[in-house]
Amino acid sequence: MINTENRKKIIDLIQREVVPAVGCTEPAAVSLCVAKATELLGCLPSEIKVRLSTNILKNAMGVGIPGTGMIGLPIAIALGALIGKSEYGLEVLRDVNDETVARGKEYINTHNIDIKLFENAPSNLHIDVEVCHDTDRVRATISRQHTNFVYLEKNRAVIFNEEPVAESATEGTAEGKEDFQLDLHTVWEFASESPLEEIDFILEARRLNSAAAELALKAPYGHSLGSTMRDFGTPLFGDTPIAHMISLTSAACDARMGGAPVPVMSNSGSGNQGICATMPVVSYAADIKASDEQLVRALILSHLTSIYIKQSLGRLSALCGCVVASTGAASGLVYLMGGNYEQVAAAVKNMVANLTGMICDGAKPSCAMKISSGVGTAMMSAMMAMQGHCVTAAEGIIDEDVDRTIRNLTSIGRDAMRATDLYVLDIMTCK
Repeated sequence: MINTENRKKIIDLIQREVVPAVGCTEPAAVSLCVAKATELLGCLPSEIKVRLSTNILKNAMGVGIPGTGMIGLPIAIALGALIGKSEYGLEVLRDVNDETVARGKEYINTHNIDIKLFENAPSNLHIDVEVCHDTDRVRATISRQHTNFVYLEKNRAVIFNEEPVAESATEGTAEGKEDFQLDLHTVWEFASESPLEEIDFILEARRLNSAAAELALKAPYGHSLGSTMRDFGTPLFGDTPIAHMISLTSAACDARMGGAPVPVMSNSGSGNQGICATMPVVSYAADIKASDEQLVRALILSHLTSIYIKQSLGRLSALCGCVVASTGAASGLVYLMGGNYEQVAAAVKNMVANLTGMICDGAKPSCAMKISSGVGTAMMSAMMAMQGHCVTAAEGIIDEDVDRTIRNLTSIGRDAMRATDLYVLDIMTCK
């Protein structure tokens, strides 16, 4: 049994990592940094210079900005300066409307917005913004985590300075090495044994992400994969739990990547990961008429498994986040199927044996397709585990120890795929 002190640390970790976000978290973080710099400047900037790490630039290029009908960084930057409020965090652009979008378009056309790659950034998640007006100049820097300001300066006077550290295996969480370090058995114990009243806050993830899914099932967003699966897909996939899971999960992603002005519950800085860790579990729980307690514990298991994997992977990498979140979902599905810890560990190994190597080529509407692949694999991995089938240590990167298996996965995504990240960005920027 996890003691009270450690249980509180884990709850604090979840509440830092599972938070609402409007739109894709990478352009939202850029808007947040611009908004903070503009607030310190005290007036609307005449010039904005933005320098971004590879992964931020990659994930912000092709995604819809909520409420604008536009994609990419220029409108996110303009609105960050015009209406952004840093106190809103990743909901920085919650006040966007038609009038502010028109102002944003005018700002793009009449002001200098300069966006460049930050060469050799100290972190995969790094945003450096400089805003100017007349002789006044402000610089703001976010690093390691989407809302983590590490440097603020106005007219060469340093206001705040927490030097960004070199990237490490622990940069995946909000506080790096100070966070409670997990293993899969601790995740299982926490999810299955914690007092229900201490963890039922996770039901807010169901509310927010289900609302995003329902929105995209009623109106066209992204590639409309969710509604396609529900309508055209029913004769092919049937009216089944797996079809429901794929439809609802991809619909929520359609809404988010298509720029719907609604918040979703994120996980480890990613809305898509939050959706993928939530909606398969929510959908399956509804189909089997699970109790609220079963759903709460399954959602905690799913989200905390994803957080655990991100502790060693890092916030952003060349490895698609659906690999992480759908592994969490597989754990939650095993719980709903009545499985035990050994079966959860088997499902995790099955996931790693299948999806390792799926690349992230930026946040965009087609992310719904990758998430759907993760959802299908999660159900398959959970079913195999429940039937006593598990990929063995004689196969590929799987280890007898599930935690070492996870570290094998994350070392590939964090270290071995670094060159892939740069190559993908080069392709994206040279088309």
